[in-house]
Amino acid sequence: MKRGKLELIRDILKIIQDSRNLIKITPLIRKSNLSSTRFSEYFKELSSKGFIVERMTHNGKFISITERGLRYLEKYSNIVGFIEEFDL
Repeated sequence: MKRGKLELIRDILKIIQDSRNLIKITPLIRKSNLSSTRFSEYFKELSSKGFIVERMTHNGKFISITERGLRYLEKYSNIVGFIEEFDL
């Protein structure tokens, strides 16, 4: 089944969250199961909307989820719960 935009955003943010909020770009692309071109589009959008940030550490560049990204995950979960509760 094809994932919609909101599901893809949720999946990317969830992968980052599940990786202790620090993941390198290549594993993130691989785990999100998107082409690098398509991933790049989502990455730019998530960055510009403040859902994720790039962080430099002594081990290189990592991607991290922001408070805004965490709120998205929470609201997404609430909406899905509502839909499932009312069998919509």
